[in-house]
Amino acid sequence: MLSIRPRYSKEEFARRGDEIYGREIHPPLERAHEGHFVAIDIETGLYEIDVDEIAASDRLCLRQPDAQVWVRQIGSRYARRFGPRHRPVDP
Repeated sequence: MLSIRPRYSKEEFARRGDEIYGREIHPPLERAHEGHFVAIDIETGLYEIDVDEIAASDRLCLRQPDAQVWVRQIGSRYARRFGPRHRPVDP
């Protein structure tokens, strides 16, 4: 199995991914694909969208075998959320 090593810091990875998302995906595609996952190659700007994040990433890697893949859920700031959700406290 081919293992792609990150070529950027975590901060640069996120900056590039967010920039491409904001420029290419957010405006034209967000409403139609909200809740889907987008896998973005942060070097080429190529991307794939799917309800399954692994499927999107796999298709992107077929197109761009050495892709530096940034995954995000469309309509959300992140792909996954960790930790407890804040719930309103009853008075």
